[in-house]
Amino acid sequence: MSSERATPAASLRARRARREKLLDHVAEQLPGRAALLVRLLVKQVHNAQVSRTEMGVLSVLAEGPRRITELAESEGVAQPTMTVLVKRLQERGWVQRAGTPSDGRVVLVSITRTGRAARRRLAEEFRAAMRADLEGQSDEQLRALSAATETLGAFVAELQQRSARP
Repeated sequence: MSSERATPAASLRARRARREKLLDHVAEQLPGRAALLVRLLVKQVHNAQVSRTEMGVLSVLAEGPRRITELAESEGVAQPTMTVLVKRLQERGWVQRAGTPSDGRVVLVSITRTGRAARRRLAEEFRAAMRADLEGQSDEQLRALSAATETLGAFVAELQQRSARP
């Protein structure tokens, strides 16, 4: 006679299989969907004044000065590309470059007061566009997105801590 109840071992295997399926789904879907969301917002705001990468650089610099190599790594571009981008931001008065007192060869890029103001303006435009898109969502969908946002934020913070460790 077969038992209608699952054995503890079978139940554990089923839970593991469901977890593996969830892991695969999130690992496959999340990066592309997050990137697509950002691209759609950039297109919607369509501010010809700044690119997605330039906005990313301003956001990184809002946390503190960085070397060109660090900026290139954080945005996933080559160092020469970042040098051109920083020069463009510098021409707008949004960033400045300065040597370090300990090593004159090392140049740090920092955001200027004008750059902070531009970043705030751009962030407001993105927030307004996102809010307008979210207006059509039900309360239940908004709660689910809010919970997902909190979970994603905690996950990103954990990844940042891991990457900062030697």
